[in-house]
Amino acid sequence: MRADQLAGIGDEAAAALPEQIAAITGLGWSGIELRAVDGHALADLDSSRFLRVHRAVRAAGLRVVCLDSRIGNWSRPITAPPTADLRELDVLAERCASLGTRYIRIMSYLSDGLDEPEWQARVLDRIALLSDRAARHGVVLLHENCSGWAGSDPERMLRLVDAGGPCLRLLFDVGNGVDHGYGAVDVLRRILPHVEHVHVKDAVGSPGHAEYVLPGDGNARVRDCLRMLLDHGYTGAFSLEPHLLTRPHEGLAATDPAPFLQAGRRLEELLQAAPTGVA
Repeated sequence: MRADQLAGIGDEAAAALPEQIAAITGLGWSGIELRAVDGHALADLDSSRFLRVHRAVRAAGLRVVCLDSRIGNWSRPITAPPTADLRELDVLAERCASLGTRYIRIMSYLSDGLDEPEWQARVLDRIALLSDRAARHGVVLLHENCSGWAGSDPERMLRLVDAGGPCLRLLFDVGNGVDHGYGAVDVLRRILPHVEHVHVKDAVGSPGHAEYVLPGDGNARVRDCLRMLLDHGYTGAFSLEPHLLTRPHEGLAATDPAPFLQAGRRLEELLQAAPTGVA
């Protein structure tokens, strides 16, 4: 693993950008993933506020590894028109160019009561539409294994890759399986060649009732997933998203960066001591 592969989602540490930057640089890391600043999604910042974000990140010498969108997430079911998604993609693509990244995180839409065949058809059509727009902007959409049609099924994830072409790749979150009811190692084995970005968290509990813990202390088999990725030659970012205080879908925001910093040190330890061989 290279040192420049370590990154973190800034608002997992703090709401305000200076504290986000301080947490990342305090860990000695070079990468930041941007999702929200002062509680506002990156795409919703006006041009002057975004300019301040750009200048602050650059002044800190940080590399932006990904921008996290709301496209396809729990707030936008597949029955909603694509207008908001396309608008957000256009804004974030411009901001990708400014910040020097080409990755935008998306999800794959809740059904809003549709039966599975129609849900699938609409999702694949929407992904094709978004991927075409992404290609025109020169960015890559990263689908996360979270909520949505392809959130927990590796075969559906691969269908998305086919629908999206070269502008749709996969973001694998190591810890999401605990809350969504699947084994992370089993899913990762199936999709490994298509993974270009990784989120790291861990959890205990049951589907729909996950409790988040330090990486390595839960049931997500974080060590095994990290080793599998390293053994495969993965060269993308390991981006920390511990969810210890910040959980946007629950309206929770970080008020103390200490848990994020603790999780960051634990991630470093796991990557340095990842066991060989995955059962």
